[in-house]
Amino acid sequence: MRLLHTSDWHVGRSFHGASTLANLEAVLGEFTRIVTEERVDVMVVSGDIFDTGTPSAAAYTVLGNVLRDLHRTGVRIVLTSGNHDSAQRLGFLAEFAATAGVYVCTDPETLDVPIELTDEYGPVLIYGIPYLEPALLRYRYPDADLRGQEKTMRFAMDRIRADIATRPPTRTVIAAHCFASGASGGDGERDITAGGIDSVPLDVFDGVDYAALGHIHGRATLREHIRYSGAPLHYSFSEVNKPRGGWIVDLDGAGLSEVRWVDLPIPRPLAVLRGTLEEILAEPAHEALREHWVAAILTDPVRPLDPMRRLQERFPFALTLEHAPDTVAVDTSTSYATRVRERGDDEIIAGFLELVREGVGPDADERALIADLIRAEQRRERS
Repeated sequence: MRLLHTSDWHVGRSFHGASTLANLEAVLGEFTRIVTEERVDVMVVSGDIFDTGTPSAAAYTVLGNVLRDLHRTGVRIVLTSGNHDSAQRLGFLAEFAATAGVYVCTDPETLDVPIELTDEYGPVLIYGIPYLEPALLRYRYPDADLRGQEKTMRFAMDRIRADIATRPPTRTVIAAHCFASGASGGDGERDITAGGIDSVPLDVFDGVDYAALGHIHGRATLREHIRYSGAPLHYSFSEVNKPRGGWIVDLDGAGLSEVRWVDLPIPRPLAVLRGTLEEILAEPAHEALREHWVAAILTDPVRPLDPMRRLQERFPFALTLEHAPDTVAVDTSTSYATRVRERGDDEIIAGFLELVREGVGPDADERALIADLIRAEQRRERS
């Protein structure tokens, strides 16, 4: 049996205020091609299908279109809820979807009830573990010690191993959404640990042939049979140059046979540029970055005026700006109050707007409004 392991689609997520829906739909559409070319039997999506518990209508439409196209290939699909998902909303019509080979796993009560599939070697059991919030799960199981991610995931895996023990020897796969020991997180994931230290030890996943994990946005191999696929898009500038794709997982009659990576296209790559504003704008090589998402780190001694507007004239998809001067120019010959007095009111307001809006200064309309307000205040003071 051949599986395709992916996760963390985050349908509906924005990237520093910019929509990712069109790019994500295009990338997820590539899974239809991969499933067909690779002759995938089962696609496993390990949590965070949506980016929020209340997805927009557009997000539902994108997910529906992707699942429709995948279903037409004949592939079976297993989806589990992640910490970003609403289990109730994602699980709506789950029983109906299962009749079409789309298995949506959102209920902790049934995490030890596998999806039973078969190939030429016999049965394969796939256990979909929804994201388990310890505080909520304790209400369902008041007698169990469910403090923290480790104990919660161990509780779930113990139930799964107990079910496996009642069956003849067979091959097993689990899909889970958690932070496992040895994984390296980034700033694109929401922390689901207690104080950042409550990771799940790898021995928790003993007894299965493959653990398809989600939550970390970069691919990772923790053990041969325990892996993160990462997200299909970049959702943080810390992920620049990191590959995007999924794992092709082959099971033979004895269990795990081979795992290999398959790349996804990156519709809009990331670029992080560092230098003075003039250096960044004048560099000829940067012409190739016009269609990239751009983060700029300005090293000018003094923050330039309207840097984001000027950046976006050269890089239409510039999203963030940080002022990090290599050396901070401090005028010690005059006091701060004197330096402020030497600036006009409009310059002071423009500087404040740039500070609180991450480098985005006032546009022409805002400058006109500022000028009107300053004149009105001056008239009031004279009256």
